[in-house]
Amino acid sequence: MIAGIGVDVVDLARFERAIASTPQLVPRLFAQSERGLVARSLAGRFAAKEALIKALGESTGVRWHDMEVVPDAHGSPGFRVTGGAAALVAARGITALHLSIRPDGGVAVAMVVAET
Repeated sequence: MIAGIGVDVVDLARFERAIASTPQLVPRLFAQSERGLVARSLAGRFAAKEALIKALGESTGVRWHDMEVVPDAHGSPGFRVTGGAAALVAARGITALHLSIRPDGGVAVAMVVAET
């Protein structure tokens, strides 16, 4: 059963300007494994994290590093959740998180479906 759906859109040019003018955003928002990626990939991951928060319905106790976008065995994006995000997922009875990310046309779009 679907427990929540979240969608987020990030303007690529605006995101690139933000990380160029405030370099500490990258280590603040992204796990070590995500940090070496190009700006458009980071924007997609940021959109994914925002979409996850929306799908969960709240962000109490969740930190940015608690939500890491990682590829599955087939190379498709998914989440590794830890800390507050893992606690919230468990509390809501969520057994699966489905993620789609697409950077195109000057924006990065991410959609998350949380399933119980």
